[in-house]
Amino acid sequence: MNAPGAAATGRPHAGGGGRSLAMQLLLAVVSGGYAVGAALGWGSQDLAEIMGDFGLSAAALLAAVSCYAYARTIDSRERPAWLLFAFSSLMGACGNAVWGWYEVVLGEPVPKPSLADFAFLCFAPPAIVGLLVLAKRPVTRAGWVCLALDSWLIGGSLLTLSWSLALANAARTAQEGVAGSVPRAAFSLAYPLLDIALVSMVLVLHFRRSEVNRSAVNTAIAALALTVLSDALFTSPLLSAGYQSGQLLDAGWFAGSLLLAYAPWGARRLPSGPAGRPPDRQASRPITGSLPALTPYLAAAVCTLGILYNVVDGRKVDRMVVFTGCTVVLALVIRQGIMLLDNIALTQELAQKENHFRSLVQGSSDVIMIADPTGTLRYVSPAAAGVYGREAEELVGTELAALIHPHDLGRVVHEVRRFLAAPPAEEPTTRIECRFKSGCGDWLNVESTVNRHQGGLILNSRDVTERVRLQAQLQHSAEHDPLTDLPNRALFTRRVRRALTGRRAGDRGAAVLFIDLDGFKAVNDTIGHQAGDELLVEAARRLQESVRAGDTAARLGGDEFAALIAGDAGRDRGAREQQVREIADRLRATLSQPYRVGGTEVRVAASIGVAFAEPGITPTDLMRNADLAMYRAKAGGKDRVELYAPQMQADAVRRAEAAGRLRTALRGGEFALLHQPVVSLETGEVSAVAAQARWRSGQGILFTPAEFLRVAEQGEGVPAAEAAAAAHRPDGAPGAGRGRPAEIARWLLEQAVREAAERHAAGHGVPVCVRMGADRLLDRAGPPGSLEALLRRHGLPPGALVVELAESDPRVPFDELERRLAALRRLGVLIALDGFGSGYAGIGALRRLPVDILKLDPALVAGVVESSRLRKIAAGLLRIANDLGMQSAAEGVDLPEQVLALRSMGCTHAQGLAFSGPLDEYRLRRALVRGTFPVPGGAAEPALAGGASGGAMAVRRGSHNETPVPPT
Repeated sequence: MNAPGAAATGRPHAGGGGRSLAMQLLLAVVSGGYAVGAALGWGSQDLAEIMGDFGLSAAALLAAVSCYAYARTIDSRERPAWLLFAFSSLMGACGNAVWGWYEVVLGEPVPKPSLADFAFLCFAPPAIVGLLVLAKRPVTRAGWVCLALDSWLIGGSLLTLSWSLALANAARTAQEGVAGSVPRAAFSLAYPLLDIALVSMVLVLHFRRSEVNRSAVNTAIAALALTVLSDALFTSPLLSAGYQSGQLLDAGWFAGSLLLAYAPWGARRLPSGPAGRPPDRQASRPITGSLPALTPYLAAAVCTLGILYNVVDGRKVDRMVVFTGCTVVLALVIRQGIMLLDNIALTQELAQKENHFRSLVQGSSDVIMIADPTGTLRYVSPAAAGVYGREAEELVGTELAALIHPHDLGRVVHEVRRFLAAPPAEEPTTRIECRFKSGCGDWLNVESTVNRHQGGLILNSRDVTERVRLQAQLQHSAEHDPLTDLPNRALFTRRVRRALTGRRAGDRGAAVLFIDLDGFKAVNDTIGHQAGDELLVEAARRLQESVRAGDTAARLGGDEFAALIAGDAGRDRGAREQQVREIADRLRATLSQPYRVGGTEVRVAASIGVAFAEPGITPTDLMRNADLAMYRAKAGGKDRVELYAPQMQADAVRRAEAAGRLRTALRGGEFALLHQPVVSLETGEVSAVAAQARWRSGQGILFTPAEFLRVAEQGEGVPAAEAAAAAHRPDGAPGAGRGRPAEIARWLLEQAVREAAERHAAGHGVPVCVRMGADRLLDRAGPPGSLEALLRRHGLPPGALVVELAESDPRVPFDELERRLAALRRLGVLIALDGFGSGYAGIGALRRLPVDILKLDPALVAGVVESSRLRKIAAGLLRIANDLGMQSAAEGVDLPEQVLALRSMGCTHAQGLAFSGPLDEYRLRRALVRGTFPVPGGAAEPALAGGASGGAMAVRRGSHNETPVPPT
């Protein structure tokens, strides 16, 4: 058994091969020993007769047992053949045993005919049928006819020759010896005739044998051929007359039986291929493949020799020879006619298929090329003119390598060599993609399916240039920002990773810059998103032109950009940081220059955070560090560059933890609402109450806005400066209407309106002041009319609500804010302008917005006593409010001296510790029942007569030195 067979059956190759070789050696030794013994006469006549009779019987019996045992182990269509071979050998064993019974046991000559003759005659028919079973079965009726004709051509020609040479004389001799003995003549002729039939089947099977278990079948054919040869020698007149048991002729029968016994077990088996089929064999040599076609002519030649023998010998031509020869010639004519019809049909089918495939090749949009082993094109389909822009005749004879792009040639050659070296069964085809030169000199992207062809190649090629371009475009779109065409976050992250893991991974000079455009939202809100997009495109162009050739500029989203500054191993850390700082400053200055957008000059600033690569840092951490530094730059006043420091990460963790606690407190109901009275400076009456939020800790301590709003603002990424300003507001309403501060603002408004409605129902109709940021009022995320719906839901009259407009961001569109405030004012809600005299709350807001109450900023109130300059400013602002018919209020009034000074300037209302701190609901109702607070200096006529003293007031923030009050 060979290696593939061993692998297929699971038996070791070495053991199977060694056993087969041992059996072959044993077979040769035993057969050779028998031949030597027969040649030497076995030493005595008795031993010769025993070995010539019972020895042959034992060998035939061994063959019968072997074939029968093998037939029981297989389950296929060849099992009946081996059973028939077993029966045939059994008949031979019986014949030799009967022969030995007469010669050895009885010591008598074997009678003719005898039982031995009947047994020997039964040897050939089962063997013939077995060979027919092993023959390749025809698939058509014509095939069966051809099989019968081939058998008769061989058998008839052999019969003609044998009859001319010996069989006619043997028949006449048998009839003359025993006059009228037809059975004796029949027995005399039966042996050679059956042998001729067996020889015919052996020859036919040689050309038509099945592919299954080829080695075992070949060995069995050889064994039967050896037996037939011995029979033919025995029936010849020369050997027949002087034959005795134990002679050399018996060695042929003995070897034939042993070879048949060896055939099913010791012969090498071929492994099966897919689906149980044997593996494909190499094409036979031409002479071997042509032998089946020559069989009829060889048969006719043998038949002719038989007839010529009679003619040359001068004897009368036997009628048997004439009849047999005629039938052979007739069979030959019929056979040739069938072959001619088959050839005509095959020729037509071949021509039809050739035309069909030629039409497919010529009509295919793919280019089919055939290259010989040297790489020269021998055939090119007509599609080359449409695909490559070159005629097929022009390409034929061209070296394939001359048409491939030089940069792709090495890869293509390597792939072709690898493909040709691979086993065809494992890799029948391969796929190659390269650039191919077109007729106009351009390079086309070509994809080819490659097959083997007589040592060369068949290439089925198609133009995939558009697909490659589309893939490149999709890849570019996936990695670049569609607006600015800069690398996006994904590509930027990959380049950062490559910079950290490449050859210079240990270089600390590589840096990442995160850039945010300050004031970009105002551009979108004021002059539109189209203008904002134009600004982003211009900013991207400036950024791209400002970085160096080896650096990467990217847009991460919105108004956030980034830059990867490649490292410089030639500089020390200090020099490298200085260089990156200079690049960042140059970028900041470039991006902060005015932009001309839609005929309007627009200004935005740039806040830049810088982080340097350190050994072992990941791309995510490096980009996070740059992001933290950028937010620190924004918190530090914007339009600046900030370098990352490890403390920033600790601060971020702390803010995240504090924001988490704030989130838990908001959801867990730990916030409390307090109210600070707003007092009339003329009468001391409580004119309004200002709602203020407090955070009640687990220990019962109420934290002021200065202690929790900074967490809320900075926890959402709002600059720290804005958070610090919000921390001084007594109501805790942040200026930014987003994230956690937005949730606090919604809670504050809901709670203040609900409690005010309850007080109103209890007879305390004092208005409540709630601070709201401009962006909160214009929040498009919320449902339209949400404030009006809130008033209706709780049953609070609109006149009992004062909306304090918190410090207004100049980026907020004034037109929309004006329309929103006018709608609330028509509803009855009073509007207060908070923080007047500080920040952005200037004359512009006072000129355009519908305002009822003007509130002085606490920072201005705190200096009215000590600073004559601030006193003059406060007096002028109060005069403006009086002239416009507005009420005025001051917040953060903590000292009696401040009360006296504000009264003298004409301020009508005040809020602060000079009267009361923030009160819980119980103490607030007690204060409302009392109704008034003592005014320092007593009731006095104001220096400037203004609006009504009892008007509702709206306040924004209390003193920045508020005293915590115990929980209710």
